[in-house]
Amino acid sequence: MLIGFTIVAAPLLFAIVNAAVQMNRLSNRSEQLVVHGVQGTRNNQSMFEEIGALERSARLYQIIGNAELLEGYSRNHARLAATIGELLTLPLDAESQTDARGLLAEADRLSGELKGAPPNSPRMAEIINAFPHMSEMASNLSNRINTDIHDELTSLQLAAQRAQQKLFWQTLLLVPMTLAVVGVFTYLFGRPIRAIDRAISELGRGAFSRPIAISGPADLERLAAQLEWLRGRLLELAQEKNRFLRHMSHELKTPLANIREGTELLMDGAVGELKSAQREVAAILRENGMKLQRLIENLLSFSAWQAKSVGLEITEFKLRPLVKSVLENQQLTLVAQRVRLDVHVEDLTPCADRAKVRLILDNLLSNAVKFTPRGGTISIHARGEREQLILDVMDSGPGIPAEERNRIFEAFYQGKTPQGGHVKGTGIGLSVVTEFVNAHGGSIEIFEAKTGGAHFRVRLPLRQATKPARTAAHAA
Repeated sequence: MLIGFTIVAAPLLFAIVNAAVQMNRLSNRSEQLVVHGVQGTRNNQSMFEEIGALERSARLYQIIGNAELLEGYSRNHARLAATIGELLTLPLDAESQTDARGLLAEADRLSGELKGAPPNSPRMAEIINAFPHMSEMASNLSNRINTDIHDELTSLQLAAQRAQQKLFWQTLLLVPMTLAVVGVFTYLFGRPIRAIDRAISELGRGAFSRPIAISGPADLERLAAQLEWLRGRLLELAQEKNRFLRHMSHELKTPLANIREGTELLMDGAVGELKSAQREVAAILRENGMKLQRLIENLLSFSAWQAKSVGLEITEFKLRPLVKSVLENQQLTLVAQRVRLDVHVEDLTPCADRAKVRLILDNLLSNAVKFTPRGGTISIHARGEREQLILDVMDSGPGIPAEERNRIFEAFYQGKTPQGGHVKGTGIGLSVVTEFVNAHGGSIEIFEAKTGGAHFRVRLPLRQATKPARTAAHAA
């Protein structure tokens, strides 16, 4: 990751450093240009002023002839020489330097001749007449210096434009390169991270069948290896749990069958006619024996489905007789609880696994009975709609809290709502319903019933085009 960040940041750092260097160069050149321009302008002004002062001093000396005027002339000549010397320190071209030296030589010549020429002499007049030529030389030098400054300013502008274009093309090139590098490292890191996220999600859903093998950075590979060890351990625990459920369920079925058979013999009067109180006790035994049988069947179905040892057996069957059989199986409980039934079932002939549809309805009805108060109402409606079987089971119980609706289909989860009856549930009834509904390619939803209770709606295809493969929501 550090190498990736370094590679991604390197082009950007290069662009920033290069831009800083270019800007520093342009800043230095512009600063020098300003300094040279100001110095050149000041020296040009001083040069003209000093040449004018020289001419005035010479003319006064010509008229008055006072030797002290020669001393003033010498001081002005020294200042002019210093000014021309400062001009020569500027970055002038060869012609400008030649002109400046020529002007200085002309000033020196006139100064030397002035000191040797008598006042009011023809020679003095020639010297005085030479000052306009020296002024012209100064003017030419000033113009050339201004031209040099202008050329330097133009060169600076061109350099700034070239630097701007260079930075623009560098940025235009570096942006896609940086994005490409980011994309490569995102793929290199994102692919194993997404695979790890998917593996963790599968473990969270209880799907342990797919091995976890991830290629990528060493740290992520070690994390994947630890997840694979965890997957193997969870798989072993799930298999042990299923084996335990199968063994316990089979062990319970035999004594329970004997208990139910003995209860039926008592109810039939095989050992003599039962009194009313005795018959009531026997009825309680039979009712709870049937409840235990349903719980064991749920455990067996859940265990077999988890072990992938069973599939769907698709057949055509009448729905009304199936619903009637389920109701008759729980008639004793319904009568004991004085539950009213509201049954509306259309005459449908679905093509599905009859035993599993029966178990779906039986578990939904058992769930409704557990939470319906004495004297309450349970509604069972079934209809066909757009090639689907719509099965609604509603009760008048306390309903399902919103915070529990996402968890009630988890295996062995039991909500906080108190249950009725003598035999508590195992918490796998709705999990079995979900497994079998999904295996048929259907869906199950939870609503709040008009009476305030729970409302389960199951949607199943009326026809199975092909035998559906069982879903592997939970691996063995």
